[in-house]
Amino acid sequence: MNKLQLITTVSLNLGISQKLVKSVLNEVIERIGETVANGEEIKLIDFGTFSPKFRKGRKCRNPQNGEIVEIVDATIPFFKVGKKLKERVNNNLS
Repeated sequence: MNKLQLITTVSLNLGISQKLVKSVLNEVIERIGETVANGEEIKLIDFGTFSPKFRKGRKCRNPQNGEIVEIVDATIPFFKVGKKLKERVNNNLS
């Protein structure tokens, strides 16, 4: 499912306009991105947690030419799945 399909589904399920759903979804995504970029986390109970995660720099080898490349320290966005979402996905697979 892509973003447009999600907007359409939510709009139909709630009986509200796609324009309203799109603006709310865009605002939620923007706030999550801004919060994580500021070094904070967002916990959505039963769904999961969005947070920044520090990844230490390291040296690795380029497989194409064997050259050693330095990868610098970085902070990346990270999502940890909540218990209920994990259970729901696992129950649908069985």
